[in-house]
Amino acid sequence: MTTAIKTVGVAGSGTMGAGIAIVAARAGFKTIIYDVREEALSRARKQTEGFFAKSVERKKLTQPQVDKIIGDLTGTTRIAELAACDIVIEAVFEDLKVKHALLGELDKVCPAHTLFASNTSTLSITEIAAGSGRDERVVGMHFCLPAQLMKLVEMSPGIRTGDDAFRAAWEFCMALGQIPVRTKDNPGFILNYFLVPFNNDAIRLVEAGVAAPADIDRAVKSGLGYPMGPLELLDLVGLDTHLLVAEALYASTHEPRTAVPALVKRMIAAGHLGRKTGRGFYTYQGNAMFGG
Repeated sequence: MTTAIKTVGVAGSGTMGAGIAIVAARAGFKTIIYDVREEALSRARKQTEGFFAKSVERKKLTQPQVDKIIGDLTGTTRIAELAACDIVIEAVFEDLKVKHALLGELDKVCPAHTLFASNTSTLSITEIAAGSGRDERVVGMHFCLPAQLMKLVEMSPGIRTGDDAFRAAWEFCMALGQIPVRTKDNPGFILNYFLVPFNNDAIRLVEAGVAAPADIDRAVKSGLGYPMGPLELLDLVGLDTHLLVAEALYASTHEPRTAVPALVKRMIAAGHLGRKTGRGFYTYQGNAMFGG
């Protein structure tokens, strides 16, 4: 699959942003990852190097291939450096004001041909695009976590997204080696329409004392064939991120099952966010997971 896109920008270097940058660089694109925090870029760099080191160990890539990929991946705290990009994928907080502020700044520095893609999992692409200054060139591209392992990307045009822009984004997604599916600009698209209520139900089982997290996850993996249980996944995503996603979906749908259980807010208040803080539904030491 050919694409006119040569240089990719990723705005936001959290777990998802770093994963998207890995996907782009691995596919042969020059990739620039942007974040206002130098420490966040350092964590993303460490995550990236660790991922590719394992790829070499598992003989999925050679060291020369990894050296080339790493050489094409740079980080910056200067948004002006994204002016070189043909597409910029935003992977920042699920907050419309934050996304509008970012896209507004990007509109000032990026040339007219640059596509803007949003990795939002719940917010309206049309509403996000309204703050971009170029509604017709904004597309939804929701990667699945972890992006570097999961192939699916939900592709969603906003009301004003141009056909050419959507086609270019689709071709780019194919060139990444991902699997795109087209969805309407609807709350939660496909995955989170099902996943957020499902995960909240799992949390409520813990909250009610029905079963321990490890037993719930074991039941889901053994009985439903999921590769990861819902509580393991929530720890990977981060309870703070889940809160933002669920609250955004509830605000759009008022579906009771999307409302965040009280346990989530108590865990956040205690600093138990999941893997990134060393404790969530499980405890963590390095790559090892305990308890539950």
